[in-house]
Amino acid sequence: MAEHHEAHEAGHMTWRGYVLIGIILTVITGVEVAIFYIPALAAVLVPTLLVLSATKFILVVLFYMHLKADSPIFSRVFFGPMVLAVFVVVGLVILFKVLPEYGG
Repeated sequence: MAEHHEAHEAGHMTWRGYVLIGIILTVITGVEVAIFYIPALAAVLVPTLLVLSATKFILVVLFYMHLKADSPIFSRVFFGPMVLAVFVVVGLVILFKVLPEYGG
C-alpha cells in the first residue's frame, strides 16, 4: 500500500491539483472572453488570445494528459514538433498577411 502511495505522489497529482488546474483554466477562459469585449484591446486581440490559448493547451497536456509525469522523451517528442508548427504558422502569417500590406 505504501508503494502505491509513493508512486502516486511521484507520478500524478492529487484531486486538489486537478481542481486547481481547472480553476486556472477557467480564469484564463474568463480573461479571454473579457478581452474580446474590451474595445481598447482590439489591436492586440489576436496575439493575446493565441498566447492565452497556447497556455491553456500546455496546461491541459502537462497535467490532464499526464505528460509532466511521463518520461522526458515524450515531452521532447511532443513539444519539438509543436514549436516547429508555431514557427511555420507565424512564418505563413507574415508571408501572406503582413508582407502584402507593405506592398511586397
